[in-house]
Amino acid sequence: MKNKNLFIGIGIFIVLIISIVVIKNIGVKSNANKKLDTVFVATGGGKEDFLSDEKVIEIINKKYHINPVFDTWSNGKTIQKPLIRESIGLGNSSIVNDITNGKEYSVFNDNVSKYDALFTSDQRFYDYYKLSPNKELNEADRYTVTSGGLTLNTPIVIYSWASVVDALINENIVTETDGVYYITDMNKLINYILEGKKWSDIGLENLYGTINIASTDPVSSSPGATYYGLLLSILSGGQVTDENIDANLPKLKEFYTKSGYMNNTPADLFERYLKTGMGGEPMIVDYEKSMIDFANSSPDAFNQVKDDIRVLYPTPTIWNSHCFAVFTDNGNKLYKAFDDKEIQEIAFNKYGFRTGITGGNYDVKKIGIGIPKSINSTVSSLKMDTYNKLIDYLK
Repeated sequence: MKNKNLFIGIGIFIVLIISIVVIKNIGVKSNANKKLDTVFVATGGGKEDFLSDEKVIEIINKKYHINPVFDTWSNGKTIQKPLIRESIGLGNSSIVNDITNGKEYSVFNDNVSKYDALFTSDQRFYDYYKLSPNKELNEADRYTVTSGGLTLNTPIVIYSWASVVDALINENIVTETDGVYYITDMNKLINYILEGKKWSDIGLENLYGTINIASTDPVSSSPGATYYGLLLSILSGGQVTDENIDANLPKLKEFYTKSGYMNNTPADLFERYLKTGMGGEPMIVDYEKSMIDFANSSPDAFNQVKDDIRVLYPTPTIWNSHCFAVFTDNGNKLYKAFDDKEIQEIAFNKYGFRTGITGGNYDVKKIGIGIPKSINSTVSSLKMDTYNKLIDYLK
């Protein structure tokens, strides 16, 4: 009798185990076979590698059941052209032909391929897209933005070299705190450039010419425009107004003129900085993410230069913010996916993007160079009208 009860108990136990395994497998198969919602996103540049990362896509597919399609758009075209896939040659081929032949379409047409969201690479375009289109400037009709906000951040920094930074510390322009280098007197550095001071004037006898910070062209480059927006904010005491902008634009124009040749893309400038060294590019402006991305993608090359490179954080600095504007429920699902902790860790640890409004708190020790856990001293992004006035003046 005891043996019989024992066999019955073992049998029940085995049946329970098999049932649990079957139920789990059914759940896994059901989840795997769940139809993915395709979400179309008009996407500004600067984050292509991150958005195409296999692990990021896998998380979005499996956890959020979304198949994201990121179409490449320039920021300016999102304002001037109808935000439909046919505007960039995708979607309905007959409509693409119509547009090529001069026929006009808008986001209100039923037969066009519409977007679920807009992922700008500059906050000013996100803020501006939420406004009604200016028909006097021939701006296209827009979707209604239902939600969204800052999603990926990277601050403007200045890359330099150990000897240059040591000289700037002696000039009381740069301060080191906990292994991080801050430009604590940005006005003094700006004035050195405007006054035409030479590198030799601050003890760098091996560097030829005047002190300069290379940047991309603010007239044609979003990073360059962001940098000049920061300079304008600093010259204006942190708050740009209608009164002080007119007083400071001539200084920026002189600064722009003294800067000489400018690269059109930050990738080209960053490559020149690494390849030509201190003699070729003593100081350049770029995004913080560039160095973190370089450290992860080219560890051998990074290890060769990491002891000599320096990352300088202007005090204050300014965020380059990639902002997500939601148009549909599916767009909102994708927007929320970027709050996923695993996706955020990939964003910073592999590609150098900080997340959230304040840029988050990160473990930066493993990168091996002076990068702060958090960025606290920043100025707000300037509005579109202010940038337009600045760029028009520089032209």
